[in-house]
Amino acid sequence: MSAFIRAILSFGPAFLAIGYTIGTGSVTAMIVAGSTFGMQLLWVLLLSCLFSGVLIYAYGNFALVTGETALYSFKKHLKFGKVIAILIIIGVSFGQWNSLTGILGISSNILFEMIAMYFPAVIPHKYAVVVTIAVLVISIMYAILLIGKYSLFEKILVIFVSCMGLSFILSLFVVHPMPVEVMRGLIPVIPDVVGGKMMVAAFVGTTMASATFLSRPLFIQGKGWGIADRAQQKKDAIVAAVLVFVISGSVMAVAAGALFHEGKQVTDVLDMVNALEPIAGKGALTVFFFGTLAAGLSSVFPCMLIAPLLIEDYRSGKLDTQSTQFRIITGIAALFALTIPVFGFNPVKGQLLTQVFNVFVLPLVILGIILMINKKKMMGEHAAGYLLNIVLGLAFMFSILISFNGILGLIE
Repeated sequence: MSAFIRAILSFGPAFLAIGYTIGTGSVTAMIVAGSTFGMQLLWVLLLSCLFSGVLIYAYGNFALVTGETALYSFKKHLKFGKVIAILIIIGVSFGQWNSLTGILGISSNILFEMIAMYFPAVIPHKYAVVVTIAVLVISIMYAILLIGKYSLFEKILVIFVSCMGLSFILSLFVVHPMPVEVMRGLIPVIPDVVGGKMMVAAFVGTTMASATFLSRPLFIQGKGWGIADRAQQKKDAIVAAVLVFVISGSVMAVAAGALFHEGKQVTDVLDMVNALEPIAGKGALTVFFFGTLAAGLSSVFPCMLIAPLLIEDYRSGKLDTQSTQFRIITGIAALFALTIPVFGFNPVKGQLLTQVFNVFVLPLVILGIILMINKKKMMGEHAAGYLLNIVLGLAFMFSILISFNGILGLIE
């Protein structure tokens, strides 16, 4: 067992990448897509995960070869690097903090629904219980952040991500779509309905998460990896991309198998209570909700970390989780996270909208790394080859296409 745990922890940065990528916003997007379009958007998920894996690898390889982090190197080596870096910090922090409010709102509501499922007496006191849960969750997360050790963040995320993955895969054995529907979902088609373009953009915004790539060099630094760990870094990137595809695809498939043919569209994670319970039973529903909760909690850490990490990256290129600045900014993020639970807003529509906005900063993030990994003075013999450049070029064009698609979706 100890050997198995060591093997899992050797893929630590992969679990941080999954924590950034799969949260309640991602789960909501997959559920809405699966219940509305069946498996029709599986091709978008596959492409996003493929490009994400390559970007995780590219950012990680750059960090191992040069010893530098993303935004610091943009500022230092690119002609308009300062402007690019500042725009990225603003765009990514805005998106992640908005996601944080939705994550905490949905997670505290999920905990309430799980409690209410077995103890109906709490239902009349929903608002007070939800706010209390939200305060407790964010306080515990902030207290752990104050310890400020990378290894602790990594271990906690390994637990959350493992619980999330197992829960959703187990749910897939209870309800699932037909194999032929899965195959059809790999054919590129954008649903020709109102909201179809928005959903595609939200899909990419949640799966190709800019924060995942930008934080990669910092977490590799925290892990203590060097140039000798290039092979392990490559495996780690592949593990991250494959697990994101399997876990996200499982959520979409459960929603498609249970709800699509029934004509039941789900617009909220909490709608799954009424929709799934008659099909899967209370026990299976609890497993699915536990996975959704783990998805939310696995994203709280990364979302709280992102703003101070990016600012430190820009300023010094170092991972510093002990500074006063780190503690103040994460404290503000913790208070901001309580917005939705305290005011009782519906987090789902806002969170989907946030995922759409995430795609607009993505082309800058991809362009930046393309320019950096082709600098032979910095990368030497490890400069990008033809294959990596072709795939990153396709990812860049894909991000521009999806950004344009997102604009059309917002106009619609």
